[in-house]
Amino acid sequence: MEILFLAKHKPYSEDAAELVRMHAEGSEIVFGQRGDLLPQHLKERKFDYVISYISPWIVPEEVLKNAKIAAINFHPGPPEYPGIGCTNFAVYNGEREFGITVHHMERKVDTGKIIHVERFPVFDRDTVYTVTQRCYAYIYPAFVRIFRIMLSGEPMPQSSEQWKRKPYTRKELDELCRVTKDMADDEIKRRVKATDYPGMPGAYLESGGEIYPLKLP
Repeated sequence: MEILFLAKHKPYSEDAAELVRMHAEGSEIVFGQRGDLLPQHLKERKFDYVISYISPWIVPEEVLKNAKIAAINFHPGPPEYPGIGCTNFAVYNGEREFGITVHHMERKVDTGKIIHVERFPVFDRDTVYTVTQRCYAYIYPAFVRIFRIMLSGEPMPQSSEQWKRKPYTRKELDELCRVTKDMADDEIKRRVKATDYPGMPGAYLESGGEIYPLKLP
């Protein structure tokens, strides 16, 4: 069995990649970060499975079509939160529960049929970072279970869950970061908390042509 495994360097992603290396000879494992170009040759090669494991890439349709059996994404968000910035919007909305979704990939991001969903609690003092880390911890065991099914040749399970909305976009996430002087204090605090993440720009106030970053105290 040959697998194309696409991932970012996040908690447990190396562990998942090692499973692929050990048990699926001839597979290709590609790590990257936001802004990297997907290697061109991947559009020409066929694989049994294409796996997007918290991948920095939107997998092109040419690559998806080259999956002989299935193209599967491990998404750090439940069906209520497809698309980019899902954890940010969940924190902004004050959700008490979040989760992960394993689903088939289609041309449009986070729209394919759902295979598996797991949910976990969100606590009062949680941040985007802590909720995201919890997603990584839940994605790895979900990957192990799905990987066993791949190796066994059994049919992939089908969840009864459905996506609840259209995917969030980069434009919507960028807008969440924008703070204006006329916003209520509570709204500003929600936006700052929902966009505060290590290494990311986060919320900002623009005034007089200047940008003023806003961070949690």
